[in-house]
Amino acid sequence: MKTKADIINNWLPRYTGKSLDTFGKYFLLTNFVYYVELFAQINNSEVEGRDKNWPSSTADGITIICFGMGSPNAATVMDLVSAVEPEAVLFLGKCGGLKKKNTLGDLILPIAAIRSEGTSNDYLPLEVPALPAFQLQSAISASITRHNKEYWTGTVYTTNRRVWEYDDRFKKYLVKTRAMAIDMETATIFTVGFANEIPTGALLLVSDQPMISTGIKTSAIDKNVTDKFVEMHLKIGIDALREIKNNGISVKHLRF
Repeated sequence: MKTKADIINNWLPRYTGKSLDTFGKYFLLTNFVYYVELFAQINNSEVEGRDKNWPSSTADGITIICFGMGSPNAATVMDLVSAVEPEAVLFLGKCGGLKKKNTLGDLILPIAAIRSEGTSNDYLPLEVPALPAFQLQSAISASITRHNKEYWTGTVYTTNRRVWEYDDRFKKYLVKTRAMAIDMETATIFTVGFANEIPTGALLLVSDQPMISTGIKTSAIDKNVTDKFVEMHLKIGIDALREIKNNGISVKHLRF
């Protein structure tokens, strides 16, 4: 294998257990296998690649992949899905709410992400902002409205640091950034998507409130969020991609 195409055409099937011609052109990305299983239940489809790195399911031209956690995995999945030249990629992630007004189960539609994870620096200069495709975010906004829900907009701080909730100095820094939320993937997905000429978007679910000691994620908090809000989160994402797909909406507005 000598070219990028050689590598990604080999590795996407290796990571998922699926041949390239069985993927949809529209992708949902998640960190949690439960989203894949729920997608399969909703669409009466199979969960494929349970014994592979990235379990997935495909229905009605949409493929959902669980790629794991963190920016290196996020960059890898964005590189590999470029093998099938997606029409759109939507990340359904969980995040920590950084504002007092954020509550568990809130939806955040990012207008941009802060590139503090480091991984994206290998793709584009740091001065290049991490932005979603506007039309894709617009479709998500419309889907949220159809589901009679509301959302916050703002920036997301993406970091490689997982355990920081005890660090008051870091928390003070986060306040200065004015970010709405914190996660470990969004900026990477936006940046690597842009580098690969893939329209990307994100819809984040507030799963914890890490700025206060009682809001740090526990097993009980995570189960509560999953039980109450994940199905809604997933259905909004599916609906947004179906709207784009069925109406022939182009979300590739950026000049790559």
